[in-house]
Amino acid sequence: MQKERLISLDVFRGFTILLMTIVNNPGSWAHIYPPLEHAEWNGCTPTDLVFPFFIFIMGTAVPFAMPSKHFDLAVFNKIVVRSLRIFCLGLFLNYFSRIQILSLEGVPLLLLRLLITFAVAYALLGNFSLKIKTYLVFLILAALLFLAYSGISAYQDVRLPGVLQRIGIVYFFSSLLYLKTNLKTQLLVAAVILLAYWGLMALVPVPEFGAPNFEKGTNLAAWIDNSLLNGHLWASSKTWDPEGILSTLPAIATGILGMFIGQILNLQNTKIEIVKKIGIIGIVLVVLGLIWNTVFPINKSLWTSSYVLYTAGIAALCLTFLYYIIDVANYKKWTKLFLIWGVNPMIVFFFSGIIPRALSAIKINNPEIPSEEINLQKFIYDFNIVPIFSNPLNASLFYALSYAVFWSVILWIFYKYKLIFKV
Repeated sequence: MQKERLISLDVFRGFTILLMTIVNNPGSWAHIYPPLEHAEWNGCTPTDLVFPFFIFIMGTAVPFAMPSKHFDLAVFNKIVVRSLRIFCLGLFLNYFSRIQILSLEGVPLLLLRLLITFAVAYALLGNFSLKIKTYLVFLILAALLFLAYSGISAYQDVRLPGVLQRIGIVYFFSSLLYLKTNLKTQLLVAAVILLAYWGLMALVPVPEFGAPNFEKGTNLAAWIDNSLLNGHLWASSKTWDPEGILSTLPAIATGILGMFIGQILNLQNTKIEIVKKIGIIGIVLVVLGLIWNTVFPINKSLWTSSYVLYTAGIAALCLTFLYYIIDVANYKKWTKLFLIWGVNPMIVFFFSGIIPRALSAIKINNPEIPSEEINLQKFIYDFNIVPIFSNPLNASLFYALSYAVFWSVILWIFYKYKLIFKV
């Protein structure tokens, strides 16, 4: 049995996924307002808060989804299957543009890719029995991993890590910790993870590179990524991955801190007392993160321990504000937009990544240079949006906001007809 949904948490999730959609879909990656860009390396912009917020929210939701803390083999199987379904959704995103069948190309190939995509989405998001879900998720996972290491040229360098993959892993460990341990043990595990990660990154020499460091491509996390996932890493770096193996460990701590806040929200205290507690915790976490930043820089790509504390603290403060406004002051009229985004996060996460890939796969003649082809996304942006604006930053932002409006309409229809797609 699940507890009644906490509106403020759904609104927070909706705001986060909406912001993610905007920052991931500019009209031009060359023209982005600074707050909508990731920090170059160390540091934290509003965009760098999106991913940890989502993991924090997921952790916060765990006590609401599993209030009884009952644990048996059936519960364990559900956790495993849900984790792998999330993992496979993210993994398939990396495969979409690689799918090759015989000699198909152009629109026929795109249609086939979309057909396969809907089949995979139905298999992973469909409301089947646990037994069927288990068969389907292991079949899809086995097929994707086989292709990655099959030697087929189209898949030999496909990326294996990713955002949803990390979320699936964090969900698995966070859920098990919640069901099998008490709050004190959970916080102890989080502390050990953060200290151990700092120790590994700051004190262990890096094979082939020498002294411990926190620089791009030469740190311990990068070396582990390149050693274990060589050829299957982020295309922009090739030798390391921002969602890599070692840096996923501190992300688990982000999930645990979210569970900490979720358990406070479930206390039999007055709502004002809960607001005070979460607010104080948020401030403490932010301060601790800033202090740790002096020796272990806040860094999203490395998911440093200081980054975990800092972003979890800001997330706690944001949730405190929303909880007070919505659940204490009962001011809810403005929440509908964020609610429709918050109750259907996975469908947006998955298909908002598919649509740009599909648009990029459709080639048309360049109106300015007929002998040259451009993709449909570039055509829409360059010839229908850019001419309207004198500032390219505004044009790029308008495209992103238009895409968000497009998704808002879809999600409003889902919400109206009570269509909620759960993993």
